[in-house]
Amino acid sequence: MTTNNKGKKEQVRTMFNDIAPKYDLLNHVLSMGIDIQWRKKVRRLLATIEPKRILDIATGTGDLAIELAKLNPQEIIGADIAVDMLKIGEEKVKAKKLDNIIKMEPGDSENLRFDNNYFDAVTVAFGVRNYENLLKGLKEMNRVMRPGGLVAILEFSKPHGFPFRNIYNFYFKNILPGVGRMVSKNEEAYTYLPNSVQKFPENKDFIEIMAQAGYQDIKQQRLTFGIATLYSATK
Repeated sequence: MTTNNKGKKEQVRTMFNDIAPKYDLLNHVLSMGIDIQWRKKVRRLLATIEPKRILDIATGTGDLAIELAKLNPQEIIGADIAVDMLKIGEEKVKAKKLDNIIKMEPGDSENLRFDNNYFDAVTVAFGVRNYENLLKGLKEMNRVMRPGGLVAILEFSKPHGFPFRNIYNFYFKNILPGVGRMVSKNEEAYTYLPNSVQKFPENKDFIEIMAQAGYQDIKQQRLTFGIATLYSATK
């Protein structure tokens, strides 16, 4: 991401508002549809506690929130700082007749408007690496989740095994930014993506930060040769 006078939060907000119209297309094309299967894993994980109230942070255009509606909760709040992404999400939710369950609203992970212990489950898909203050955001998620609740964090990670690691790194650094720029016309967004994944603390480092934020029984499951990781924990 280019260096300017904006903080990370404002840069992320501007960037995702800019690519919002092409975001869903690029997600599915660039992941070859695997992202759909990853979200199903989050839904199956949450099914174990039958949540009635779910908060989906960095909801984007609502793909995870829509998937989680299959759990028949009473309420899902999809929050994001990029309002243009939320507008697209609202249309998707209405088209699927889920607007009685899913509410999309502007929201900052570090300053959530909700009461303590309100949600049964809190989720984030591909959003925590964009937090300006990772520990503060994780603490806020913990605050609004009830004791015994479940947090599920899906995030990109780095494959370790040869030769897949080398193939993945070439694709992520050379192919993905080019395709992203061509489709979205954004010079920044798909260069930011591989850079943000490289910088993000994963595995034990991220688990330690989750522990600092007050989570217990922290687990991780690496998905698709380590392209993504699903972290889960309780309160």
